[in-house]
Amino acid sequence: MLTTDTVSLSDPLDPAVLRRAAGLLTVTVDDASRARLAQGHRVFRTLRDGDGTGPQRPIYGATTGFGALVGYAGRADEADQCDNTLAHLGAGQGPDLPPGVVRAALLIRARSLAQGVSGVRADVVERLAEMFATTFTPAVPRYGSVGASGDLIPLAYATQALRGRGHAYADSRRMPAAEALAATGLRPLALDGRDALALVNGTSVTTAALALAHDAVRTAHRSLTALTCLLADLLGCDTGFLDADLMRAYAHPGAGGTAARMRQWLEGTEPSGTRPLQEPYSIRCSPQLLGAAEDALRYVDTVVAADLAQISDNPLFFPGTAGEGKVVHGGNFFGQPAAFAADLLACVTAQLGNLAERQLDLLVDPHRNGGLPPLLATRPGVQHGLQGVQLATTAFVAEIRRNATPAAMQSLPTNLHNQDVVPFGTQAALRAHDMAELLGLLCGSLALGLRQAVHVGARRPTAPRCADLLDALSAAIDPVDPDRPLDADVRTAARLLADRALP
Repeated sequence: MLTTDTVSLSDPLDPAVLRRAAGLLTVTVDDASRARLAQGHRVFRTLRDGDGTGPQRPIYGATTGFGALVGYAGRADEADQCDNTLAHLGAGQGPDLPPGVVRAALLIRARSLAQGVSGVRADVVERLAEMFATTFTPAVPRYGSVGASGDLIPLAYATQALRGRGHAYADSRRMPAAEALAATGLRPLALDGRDALALVNGTSVTTAALALAHDAVRTAHRSLTALTCLLADLLGCDTGFLDADLMRAYAHPGAGGTAARMRQWLEGTEPSGTRPLQEPYSIRCSPQLLGAAEDALRYVDTVVAADLAQISDNPLFFPGTAGEGKVVHGGNFFGQPAAFAADLLACVTAQLGNLAERQLDLLVDPHRNGGLPPLLATRPGVQHGLQGVQLATTAFVAEIRRNATPAAMQSLPTNLHNQDVVPFGTQAALRAHDMAELLGLLCGSLALGLRQAVHVGARRPTAPRCADLLDALSAAIDPVDPDRPLDADVRTAARLLADRALP
């Protein structure tokens, strides 16, 4: 299949590229990458084979067993060692991971291997790159990784699918992997033991889920900043809570920057003069809350950037200035940074979700919404307006809170105490990914409420930017009059916010 979107494995990855990997993508392996891969493979071969009479030195996974069985010899035949690597990891359970997460994970894996210090053959990376120009996506079960020796179990399922074993998707249909390969014009991937271990021994699923979740939460943060301003304008709030001197006194950079953006959104607004002296915290303290979220998201920015740049594998093979080079056994597959970042992201998501839900509650409450009808119904009792939507947002927030328990502190020893501490970054990142989707729906629910508020009597926004946002929502969503199912409208509003270039 031909695609117009091209990514080189020599270029840095970012969340935007990972999002695009869910669709067709041309992934290229340039000459510099091929040279690095060839050099790394030579180092591996030289160190493993020595003078030809036997291994020069032990190399984990190439001459040994795996995990706690490292003290035992591995299988002598390379193809057999590949099977040995992957077969015992076929212990995952649960529903399949979202295809977008799987494809993003494999793109991250391909780039890590393309740096040339994992010792894999160039053909392995090139064949992996070919997958992205097709709809082929391995079927990977959600549960089984502790994110310590890489995402071993999920990546083993992905690797087996590329070999034509297990299951995969082609054109969004789940089928045996061999059929999916044939349907998309791909050949089964042939691997030796080192290739197989390198494909599974990294935290690429964790990194992919974290990066995509972080990107979605950042989008929701921008959306919620804009929606807060639209809410304040519709209600006629005084904007003193955004005063520049006030925010300088607060001293936190995220809050100061957020307040400045909110002042731009509300430029030209005309307070109604009928609101209370002090607004509820969901409005008055919004720059402090959104600003603290911004400061936290900036930390996650740095972790995501490092994770996307890292080489996550063990062992690694480094060329020497002369001679054979060296093999180094270590822990670059340990996903602790991502675990901490995902836990922080979950905390941010929960509080942003709280804010969206509380703002919608304010908007539908006739005692606090400036005299609008209860639940924004056109004829209360005959119509029920956003009653169902508010019930759903309560459920969303409860689900987010239930999932916000930190995962990184849940370490359990496993693997005969070889893995005696584990980060559980995979669980943290996948949970953050789920929560980010719910946060987007909370933003969509609030946006629907703001659109409906004008229909039932709220004033038209007086700030030009807020008016433009309301017009976009009004063009995409009809007023709720009469009652109708609103699930699709919430998703429409969420997509509009995600696709709109909000500052």
